Amino acid sequence: MTQGPVTYRVAEDVAWITLNRPAKLNALNTDLAAALADAAEAAAAAPDVMAVVVRGAGRAFCSGMDRTALAAGTIGEEFYRHWIRGLNRLEDMPKVTLGVLHGHSIGGGLQLGLACDLRLATEDAVLGLGASRHGIIPDGSVLRLARIVGLGRAKEMSLLNDDIRSAEARAIGLVNWVCAPGAVDATLDGIIQRLRHQAPTANAHIKRLLHESFHQDPRAMIEDVMAAQRDCMTSWETTEANRAWQEKREAIYVPRPRDVIRETRDVTKEFRAEPR
Repeated sequence: MTQGPVTYRVAEDVAWITLNRPAKLNALNTDLAAALADAAEAAAAAPDVMAVVVRGAGRAFCSGMDRTALAAGTIGEEFYRHWIRGLNRLEDMPKVTLGVLHGHSIGGGLQLGLACDLRLATEDAVLGLGASRHGIIPDGSVLRLARIVGLGRAKEMSLLNDDIRSAEARAIGLVNWVCAPGAVDATLDGIIQRLRHQAPTANAHIKRLLHESFHQDPRAMIEDVMAAQRDCMTSWETTEANRAWQEKREAIYVPRPRDVIRETRDVTKEFRAEPR
């Protein structure tokens, strides 16, 4: 396990990235941003990792920008380049990313959560942005928040900077689950177990295509969708799914079954994009 302002470890099929400045409520500085980006890239490249969990050590997930560092003028372009690199990698990697927001999850803390695919918040979590109150923009969320909660709520949260509690965040779709602080590990375990029964190849394509759907006319993406479907249909996961159906059991994708049939099948005729 790596140490420093961010810790990184892999246990079984899950990578755990933990912000590790608990005395500062995991406030962001350049060293933390660089370590976060490096950890995200390591998780993305790890062949046996199917999911990534991002957490914060101590009493808070992340209290946002280190105001002492910002006021001292030590936050500059280097910070923002590392920060954006880390958030983009979490968003773009072909694996499911999950942010766990507890305590103060504000400013960069909420921005980091928004870069993850899924968000679990504790009942004591406080979520908000606050960037323009400090003379800056919420660079990690200004391009993401409206896609999750809608333009109206995104403007309200970004321009007025009111904090909200986890129940309201769940109601507007900002987080996916809310649990008691003492139930985080059990809730996480349940989510991870559910992910183990979803085909990794299919999930990677789903994640990528959902993101691209915001930038293209869906009709212009048909060939890409069909190519993705062919990749899924010829994958070992579909073979495992079919065997599980025949054997009247649930498919197991992670860990990969040792005896899975790796045969490939020609499904081009069934899944071709040309009009029939």
